[in-house]
Amino acid sequence: MDNVNLTDNFLIAMPTLEDPYFSNSLIYICEHNANGALGIIVNRPIDMNLAGLFDKIDIKLAAENLADLPVYFGGPVQLDRGFVLHRPIGQWQSTLAVNSEVGLTSSRDVLNSVGSAGLPAEIIVTLGYSGWDAGQLEEELAQNSWLTVPAMAEILFDLPPEERLPAAMQKLGISFTQLSDVAGHA
Repeated sequence: MDNVNLTDNFLIAMPTLEDPYFSNSLIYICEHNANGALGIIVNRPIDMNLAGLFDKIDIKLAAENLADLPVYFGGPVQLDRGFVLHRPIGQWQSTLAVNSEVGLTSSRDVLNSVGSAGLPAEIIVTLGYSGWDAGQLEEELAQNSWLTVPAMAEILFDLPPEERLPAAMQKLGISFTQLSDVAGHA
């Protein structure tokens, strides 16, 4: 499992994962390398919408069609910092290109653009992210904490949050009722 790169994959929390931060979560892995991994939980909206967030950070939201978009709990790391998962990638100050069409930006310029022009329109805005140190995610995978499945931008941007986890599970051809909490290793 040492050479596995899960960038642009979903992590699906197994039923045995009882950590309240990650239970029943779907995480989009934005970067995975020898130094560790970074992901965003994409199915856990918090009690705040984009209009509320923009009001708190003093950005005018002219794009009223985006006002009711939920803000998400992206993970327990840097909860005071915003992250924007978006399609298309665009040209922002601090963007990590996850693949040829999806980027993760942590700089304020992307929020200014969303506020003034409504672009990029396909966005998931989170507070915090999920992070793993070198080898930590691989160890959790070996302990049967996560399932992995190649990600699809359509699941991220075209489905409401409550449908994302079941859609990712469907890509595997299974549902939660079929999952065992016992790991099997050959």
